[in-house]
Amino acid sequence: MSNKMKVPVLKPYLDEREEEAVIEVLRSGWLIMGKNVEELERRVATMVGARYAKACNSCTAALHMAMLALGIGPGDKVLVPAYTFVATANAVEYTGAEVVFVDVDPKTFNIDVNDTMERYLQAREGVKAVVPVHLFGLNAYVKPFFELSDEIKIVEDAACAMGSKGPEGYAGAIGSIGCYSFHPRKSIATGEGGMVVTNDIELAEKMHQFRDFGFTGTNLERHEKGVTVMPEVNLLGYNYRMTDILGAIGVAQIKKWDEIVSKKLALAKIYDKELADVAWLQTPYVPDGYFHTYQSYACMVDPKVDRASVMNQLKEAGVATREGTHNVPLLGYYAKKYGHKRGDFPGADKCDKQCMTIPMYPGLKEDEQTYVIEMIKKVRV
Repeated sequence: MSNKMKVPVLKPYLDEREEEAVIEVLRSGWLIMGKNVEELERRVATMVGARYAKACNSCTAALHMAMLALGIGPGDKVLVPAYTFVATANAVEYTGAEVVFVDVDPKTFNIDVNDTMERYLQAREGVKAVVPVHLFGLNAYVKPFFELSDEIKIVEDAACAMGSKGPEGYAGAIGSIGCYSFHPRKSIATGEGGMVVTNDIELAEKMHQFRDFGFTGTNLERHEKGVTVMPEVNLLGYNYRMTDILGAIGVAQIKKWDEIVSKKLALAKIYDKELADVAWLQTPYVPDGYFHTYQSYACMVDPKVDRASVMNQLKEAGVATREGTHNVPLLGYYAKKYGHKRGDFPGADKCDKQCMTIPMYPGLKEDEQTYVIEMIKKVRV
């Protein structure tokens, strides 16, 4: 394969709108959590239909705050998909609780409901929460988890899926708390950054305090009111605040949300059609009634085909690819702590060995996508 182009697997969709927003913040002199962060919170809450939204500096922080707000700690157990980014499990570990891994469905990459129910029954005592992950921009099926004990809370890891929707509603706004990411791979990209949403005012207030050292108000509120005394601290908080620079980028991004997603959907439609005849590649599955936002265009390589060889051939042609995400129980820390081995989670193992993402971002040009498709079709298997 000749190296005619260089096509990255992702590229943030940034232009003069983000640049102007950042310059305005720099000129204002207010760089920490401020008016732009508040506006981003309002816009996210409105988009997904949640009452409260609290911005923070990463989705990892969002997940951690969610666990803390629900009172999860030592002696508790949390059900977590085996196939997810490691931060999902890390957030549970931070609290001292135990991660109980559950399998995923390789067709959707999302949590396997039947396996989750079986493992819940095995580890019922002490289970306090389940964390459905809406992976790659496709909603997980959450409804069955409401049938568990009222004590079991649903924390949605919607890092990849803000704006994604299924029959149950928007990703992140279905369970007790939803968590989003604004990493450059996400549809709304601020560099780093995260958000929690909830309909519970008490949970919202707790997470508000957890992100800001335990303070009940914000620096901006105190500044505008002319408050000179230090605020009260009634719980152990963290510095998980989002800067107003990131907030401004986020506002600029969310204002062009329709543009971003429509471009991704158009790209996905072309991939779906043009790659349908590639026998060794399975394109993403989207169930009826689901709105996929394609944080990644995640395919499955035939198990009889050497995925590493495929990825290397595409790399030589200038086409970037990535493995999907982590098979977390097999990562060193988790394998050592929990003793899992390959075969314990067959669905996650299959995804781990076969998933491959290809270039997907709003700025992907027609000739670049055509080139990616041509190079995939030229792969020798």
